[in-house]
Amino acid sequence: MALIYRALLLILAGLLFFFVAGIVAVWAPDRPLPELQARWAQPPSQFVAIDGLQVHLRDEGPRDDPAPIVLLHGTADSLHTWDGWAARLRGQRRVIRFDLPGFGLTGPHAADDYSIEAYVRFVAAVLAQLRLEHVVLGGNSLGGEIAWQTALALPQKVQQLILVDAAGYPAAPREVPLAFRLAGTPAALPLLERLLPRGLVLASLRSVYGDPSRVTPELVDRYYDMALRAGNRRALVQRLQAMAGGVDASARIASLTLPTLVLWGAQDRLIPVAAAQRFSHDIAGATRVVFDGLGHLPQQEDPERTVSEVRRFLGMAP
Repeated sequence: MALIYRALLLILAGLLFFFVAGIVAVWAPDRPLPELQARWAQPPSQFVAIDGLQVHLRDEGPRDDPAPIVLLHGTADSLHTWDGWAARLRGQRRVIRFDLPGFGLTGPHAADDYSIEAYVRFVAAVLAQLRLEHVVLGGNSLGGEIAWQTALALPQKVQQLILVDAAGYPAAPREVPLAFRLAGTPAALPLLERLLPRGLVLASLRSVYGDPSRVTPELVDRYYDMALRAGNRRALVQRLQAMAGGVDASARIASLTLPTLVLWGAQDRLIPVAAAQRFSHDIAGATRVVFDGLGHLPQQEDPERTVSEVRRFLGMAP
């Protein structure tokens, strides 16, 4: 009998060991902001005080550009998603990008307001802070919806619009990243704020790429680190709640009259390519380009191929 008890104790000890080891492997408390800045906010990054936030921002290219290009990232992303475009545009155009409240290194909104209306006010505040009279405004996913709603709110400022797999129309996604599915369950927040399997980030990125083999370890590092900025995991849950309770404003898209470029990844499973057709139909004179083999983040997955269409749209030399 003593041998049986000893065997049971050994089994229980082994199970406890693997349970603790599993928790340790996915244990992910918030990381200090200076530690994240050291890796992800190297020059030309700067932090600008806007609306009570220290906004992580990059402003590159010639200062005499009459209409700088302002680029807005999507949900759970950061200004880094535009690295490839910025590198190919800043030699001729002024390019400005920043981390939206709740994402990247900027940190959560002071009032926890992640509605589209709040984001439009924030973008307007950034443009005012930088004294930008006219801009070309572009955005991906959530950033795309903020862009077209800002164009409606500030028609005198926004001269041209670039929509990259933009949100705005009600649509049923074919696949939702696992991280979004978990964050969409508020009851899971206490766990999400303490645990973050790296594999969850990897799986989520692979699901939004047309070619999952393009997802590199450094890319996973970046998204993983940004998620660990204090307040960002809670902000993601709150943003998804705001999205679920938001008002459908898609009927207003047809009132846009400015020159618009609609770019889309043909393999986008989060916002299917049918939305690109609706944007280009509803916005008079819009140009639509769909990229075979690319997914929801075409500007990041293949910056060279996608930015060439931007250069053409803006009348830049090849």
